[in-house]
Amino acid sequence: MELKGIHHLTAVSARIKENHRFYTGTLGMRLVKRSVNQDDVSAWHLFYADAEGSPGTDLTFFDWPVPREARGNRSISRTALRVSGKSALDYWSRSFADRGVAAGKVEERDGRLTLDFEDPEGQRLQLVDDQGQGESKPWLKSSVPADFQMRGLGPIHLSIPDLKTSHRILERIGLREVRTYPHPDTPKDQVHVYEMGPGGVGAELHVAVQPDLSPASQGAGGVHHVAFRIPDSDYDAWADALNTWGIRNSGKVDRHWFKSLYFREPNGILFEIATDGPGFGVDEDPATLGEKVVLAPFLESRRQEIEAGLKPID
Repeated sequence: MELKGIHHLTAVSARIKENHRFYTGTLGMRLVKRSVNQDDVSAWHLFYADAEGSPGTDLTFFDWPVPREARGNRSISRTALRVSGKSALDYWSRSFADRGVAAGKVEERDGRLTLDFEDPEGQRLQLVDDQGQGESKPWLKSSVPADFQMRGLGPIHLSIPDLKTSHRILERIGLREVRTYPHPDTPKDQVHVYEMGPGGVGAELHVAVQPDLSPASQGAGGVHHVAFRIPDSDYDAWADALNTWGIRNSGKVDRHWFKSLYFREPNGILFEIATDGPGFGVDEDPATLGEKVVLAPFLESRRQEIEAGLKPID
């Protein structure tokens, strides 16, 4: 029973039409599920991923009319997306410059080539070279050439004021601290790298200890939670384990496309454990993923009301 890697990451947008245009147009990702927040059906929940919506490739957004995030610690501070090779990073560096996307320079960090950038709402993102490791499922209808497309999620970066209590929980759920490196913005602060399951670029948390920062205030351009992958067969065991370990959690939550368990680590960051299946093809033809509004079965009776409250995104 172990976490296999990053499953998905969910962030917040207050300009969902522009968000949709950026992630499908500028970044060339596929919209694989067009749905609503199951706990707040007035809000879109959009899922961007690879061609098949594979676990480990989903970057998702809630559509909430909220102010911009106040950056700080006790938060997920940056989300990495995997690409293959320096040629891909050079392609994106040129593309961002041509499109006026806020971006840094290609540089080596923690032994890997990276490129930091932001979306139009200040969502902090990063491209990281995974050297072509693992399977890739490019979307043939993407505006981005297959060799340069996003291959999935990479390391997720956290900022916290104190490591001790978080370290205990990370170890409890099976993460291993494997190395450290200086934070690129505040070199006196250390980033502690934790890996899960097989390890590698898609199975890491980079935890920066930054006690001098004020706590973040969640908002547009910020992250809501990160989810970790488990096999479907391990779900019941994980639900029992969290209770046995005394970790306060949501209990079992069926999201229709996967099953979830939610809990907060000691610095307040929301974690989710999510099953790989049944996947996004359970209620749509894989060839037309994301082309229509799809609701979880328990919301179908409210479809007319829900769709009437959603703003256009195309």
